[in-house]
Amino acid sequence: MAAGEGRRLRPITERWPKPVLPIDGRAVVATLVQQLAAEGIGPVTVVTGHLAEEVEELLGGCDLQFVRQPSPDGSADAVRRALEAGAGLPALVTAADTVFGHGDLARVAETGAAAIAYRRDPRKARIAIETGLVTHVVAADPALPFASAPVWLLTEEIDLDGLAGPPFELAAAFQRAIDAGKPVAAVEIGPTRDLTVPSDIVRENFPYLGS
Repeated sequence: MAAGEGRRLRPITERWPKPVLPIDGRAVVATLVQQLAAEGIGPVTVVTGHLAEEVEELLGGCDLQFVRQPSPDGSADAVRRALEAGAGLPALVTAADTVFGHGDLARVAETGAAAIAYRRDPRKARIAIETGLVTHVVAADPALPFASAPVWLLTEEIDLDGLAGPPFELAAAFQRAIDAGKPVAAVEIGPTRDLTVPSDIVRENFPYLGS
């Protein structure tokens, strides 16, 4: 999913889409596409929207397909457009603005059943887990030890139709399935890196400035 506006990174994202911004001097989405290939995950569909041409030009030489999301109608809408364009199920869904640890994407993909990744990061939205299953995709209790990560394994058990919105969100689709008694596995991954505010661009690309 590479269609978001990256509002918290304005004014930078008024000129450049968030997925082409660098971590370790390289566009985040390029790092992600390379990791997917290295971990044997594909074919890849990239959903573009905000400043779509820049993302598509950057990845133009890669073996993947592009799908446009005309308006920012949420993550579930983005995924639905990819499925309508031929992406199959089960589908590993990731945000295109996050760098993941080696092997973490494959770990989620190998689950086989509907799943959500989580990490130990107090800055992110909390997730509630019991006996290896997600009970609340977005939990209100700040004392919970885990936070959701932007990686989902989508299966036929997760219905994207009839969600409230716009925006139409994957979190709502997964929670509806959980409330209906369908199991959603919780898969722990390692630390992730992303760009949330403009100062992150300095922190993630010039680490020596912090020493």
